[in-house]
Amino acid sequence: MFGHGSSIASANDAVRTIAGRAAAEGHWALYETAFLEAAPRLDEAVGKLAACGAHEVLVLPYFLTLGIHLQRDLPKLVEDLVRRHGIPIRVAEPLDGHPELSRILVERAREFAQ
Repeated sequence: MFGHGSSIASANDAVRTIAGRAAAEGHWALYETAFLEAAPRLDEAVGKLAACGAHEVLVLPYFLTLGIHLQRDLPKLVEDLVRRHGIPIRVAEPLDGHPELSRILVERAREFAQ
């Protein structure tokens, strides 16, 4: 799971929590959480996965939209990591456009209205 990262530790912890839940639900034996602007960085996470025997890596962006970080920064990072580790790295789409997002927003609105 790849998030932006924050200087607020609890924000990064929230991403780690979601990553852990997703790994449990997805039955992923290997997973890491990484950040663009906090530790651990993506290169550290991919290094750990490669050292544990991963033959490929899927980066799941914890970003709502395909903004500048996903359009410009992430492709450069991935290209470098593929060269460095020699394993395929694929990148999933950001959360934007997923049909469950509108349901989540409606749910949040209903919680507020109560």
